[in-house]
Amino acid sequence: MKVLMFGWEFPPHISGGLGTACYGLTKSLSKLGIDITFVLPKVVEGYNVDHLRVIGVNQLKVKIAESDVCFDDQVLKLIKVDSLLKPYIDSDSYEETLADVRRKHAQYVSDALGIFSMSEHYGPNLMEEVRRFAIVGKYLGGTEQFDVIHAHDWMTFLAAIEAKRKSGKPFIAHVHATEFDRSGQNVNQDIYDIERFGMHEADRIIAVSNRTKQTIIERYGIEPGKVTVVHNGIFKQTQYTRDQITKNLNEKIVLFLGRITMQKGPEYFIEAARLVLDKVKNVRFVMAGTGDLLPKMIDRIAELRLADRFHFTGFLGGEKKERMYAMSDLFVMPSVSEPFGLTPVEAMLYDVPVIVSKQSGVSEVLDNAIKVDFWDVQKMADAMIKVLTDPELAKKQVKSIASELQKIDWDDSARKIVDLYYHM
Repeated sequence: MKVLMFGWEFPPHISGGLGTACYGLTKSLSKLGIDITFVLPKVVEGYNVDHLRVIGVNQLKVKIAESDVCFDDQVLKLIKVDSLLKPYIDSDSYEETLADVRRKHAQYVSDALGIFSMSEHYGPNLMEEVRRFAIVGKYLGGTEQFDVIHAHDWMTFLAAIEAKRKSGKPFIAHVHATEFDRSGQNVNQDIYDIERFGMHEADRIIAVSNRTKQTIIERYGIEPGKVTVVHNGIFKQTQYTRDQITKNLNEKIVLFLGRITMQKGPEYFIEAARLVLDKVKNVRFVMAGTGDLLPKMIDRIAELRLADRFHFTGFLGGEKKERMYAMSDLFVMPSVSEPFGLTPVEAMLYDVPVIVSKQSGVSEVLDNAIKVDFWDVQKMADAMIKVLTDPELAKKQVKSIASELQKIDWDDSARKIVDLYYHM
């Protein structure tokens, strides 16, 4: 079974959980004999993954003609581009990045026909980049050999649809997050339209949780029978154990790790932390990550005069992230809308008790985790205080972790997806 898979990030170059999920899933799929060609917007020279073949759009040389332009009645004039396809980028962030790039690139290459090389210049907006990716999807649909198309989230859906139209092969849309998760009720209409179009064009849809499946049915008008829930998994290997990490301070550490955006609920973490510190002094809070709300969160900590109790680390990956987990005494994920949420499961690998919001997909598979509504900061604070001040409760939480982790496995997720592949 050969699969043409479209994504926009893959380790080691990741900015969120999607790249981690794609790696874990493809690793287990390859163990089951699935031959994967993974298409990314950009691959650096020398990049190599042992369990699959990677195609970077920036490495392709594709001849463009007017008939190649997808989902638009205008010829794409700018041929040489460096794709801004990044997970979690929004239109405002795109414009900020683009302005910086334009300062570095005074010359703008333009041609109606030419070589498609995503390596030198940027197009004028995010949606044009998505359409360029679709052109590559059409090209690969006619040049690659595969049985199934598998695409991860909205930026790849148009490329998958073009590959389907060119090849006649079935298309599975894998929904890790929807625009309603990212933006609440203030959705970007263009993104929503692509999501909806992709889901309706797909032959089958994978949702990472029952919560996400319900959103797909209610918000996108999809028949329930078309959507299969496959929870994310996790690899159990770690570089460290808690015993190998020594904290410099004799204080409890409470960790928030994720993008600092509306979706992740960082403001609720801070407000709950304020209530905790009113009663428990021997505790420090760490907010690890970056995002559009970071400046606002820093200002709020300054306003509350909690700077000596709070640390903003920026993005943590690899070894630094693992060391942070191992140093923590409690992990909190207060997400407003979380399709799944791998970070609490990662924390559990280090015997860290976790508190997760009821509005998260991972709460569906964590029977023994402490669960609170994201908005109920008082209950969130009470739960933190109990874990931090009651050693027996903390030990009970840690003891329950081993059995919980057995249920969360990429091999199990991969088996369910392979079954889908063979029943398309």
